[in-house]
Amino acid sequence: MLLLHCPLLLLLLPLGSKPQKLPTRDEELFQMQIRDKAFFHDSSVIPDGAEISSYLFRDTPKRYFFVVEEDNTPLAVTVTPCDAPLEWKLSVQELPEEASGEGSGEPEPLEQQKQQITNEEGTELFSYKGNDVEYFVSSSSPSGLYQLDLLSTEKDTHFKVYATTTPESDQPYPELPYDPRIDVTSLGRTTVTLAWKPSPTASLLKQPIQYCIVINKEHNFKSLCAVEAKLSSDAAFMMAPKPGLDFSPFDFAHFGFASDNNAGKERGFLKSPSKFGRQTSSKPRVDLHKVCIGNKNIFTVSDLKPDTQYYFDMFAVNTNTNMSTAYVGTFARTKEEAKQKTVELKDGKVTDVFIKRKGAKFLRFAPVSSHQKVTFSVHSCLDAVQIQVRRDGKLLLSQNVEGVRQFQLRGKAKAKYLIRLKGNKKGASMLKILATTRPNKQSFPSLPEDTRIKAFDKLRTCSSVTVAWLGTQERNKFCIYKREVDDNYNEEQKKREQNQCLGPDTRKKLEKVLCKYFHSQNIQKAVTTETIRGLQPGKSYLLDVYVIGHGGHSVKYQSKLVKTRKFC
Repeated sequence: MLLLHCPLLLLLLPLGSKPQKLPTRDEELFQMQIRDKAFFHDSSVIPDGAEISSYLFRDTPKRYFFVVEEDNTPLAVTVTPCDAPLEWKLSVQELPEEASGEGSGEPEPLEQQKQQITNEEGTELFSYKGNDVEYFVSSSSPSGLYQLDLLSTEKDTHFKVYATTTPESDQPYPELPYDPRIDVTSLGRTTVTLAWKPSPTASLLKQPIQYCIVINKEHNFKSLCAVEAKLSSDAAFMMAPKPGLDFSPFDFAHFGFASDNNAGKERGFLKSPSKFGRQTSSKPRVDLHKVCIGNKNIFTVSDLKPDTQYYFDMFAVNTNTNMSTAYVGTFARTKEEAKQKTVELKDGKVTDVFIKRKGAKFLRFAPVSSHQKVTFSVHSCLDAVQIQVRRDGKLLLSQNVEGVRQFQLRGKAKAKYLIRLKGNKKGASMLKILATTRPNKQSFPSLPEDTRIKAFDKLRTCSSVTVAWLGTQERNKFCIYKREVDDNYNEEQKKREQNQCLGPDTRKKLEKVLCKYFHSQNIQKAVTTETIRGLQPGKSYLLDVYVIGHGGHSVKYQSKLVKTRKFC
């Protein structure tokens, strides 16, 4: 069991006690202690089954402890960086003999126990560096004293930690639906209507869930903690603790959640769900807004600026635990003013385009110099879109685009090109488009006609699979990633994955297999193979290959579902 004791708390034990044993979790006592905010104030304790929030000063490491007394205990540890990447590692060391309760005779002096615990490094179990929400999960952990070491090398930052020895029953984070995307169902000049599927935690488990929407003009966020840290930079919703001190990890009011004494007064939340121009904090940010709307799964964001791109994130928050899970964020550009009927494309610059369901978008390209050829490169992020290109009113091109396509047209002096992009009937479309008169100005990597990944069934083993894919005559960087999925994962679920324009920088570090450069002057021989090892028997994996062009833009090949042999 995970304990509430560490060297700090050992000092509270009476010197004249019998041989000392770090007690197992008493649920009634535990609940009483987490209600008492002073209990964990300025401590290095990670309680079992509760999320703590804390603060790191730059280049100043911090260490936390917890104890697992019994072997074969399930264990899950989740670390959420907020406003800066973290370096963290989890290690374990054997408990002191007297602390484990197996010894006899006189107890060791407390200072000797403390030194024995804190001076040993222990065995490293897991380490990570980055700003993703990362976790360590084990179904059978050994007994011992566990140490969690954290470091921020960029700046002072906030973070959250959650640890539990009962991960199957706790489930404090809301579960995402089978399709975790946010749909843009309506788009106006000053409004955007969003819809999403409810969390199974609310619809099936009947737990209290509320949804919080975040709107900004910069980028999508990976966690609600990151949002609140961004808000704090201007709104001062959390003051950094003084050096050497820490704030109470259970003072949830600091993070925009109401405490028991301040229900309904969430700091940083908006008072009106239909407007988000006014913040409750004293110094609001004008470019980042958060609003919580209860358990509704449709919402219209208003008071937006015309012809402006916004990023939308949705977080499901369990109001019992104050813990949240992020949906797959999206972005949309509000409609232009009536006088602005087209979007101007700049030569050699990639432009993001959003098209609502059954909608259309017009773009204009007017090269400033004479040209012999003009190239249009289109990368459709979700479903297929239709592109039409007219030069001075004459139709030159009409094609459906799925994935990445490149079209080269004959140029003409002082010509103007009108591009019409039409979405499909299934849902909203997102794409990236590049127009250029310079053949060497290509941000998109070249692709073969066939972007499938082939798996060799006869080369499958219990711990590896061998795959191959086609390349081109252009030297590009290829990165392959793997992710374990459930056995019932199918092709339909692959289509519901997040948009194809997201590159490998959105993937977890542990999912990366390798990166390599590859090309062949003989197009017939432009094929490469790779054996992916270290897999589990009888498990299904989703494989993704990204090709990264010279301009840094990445394109994902068609995902491949593979399964290792169960018996070898």
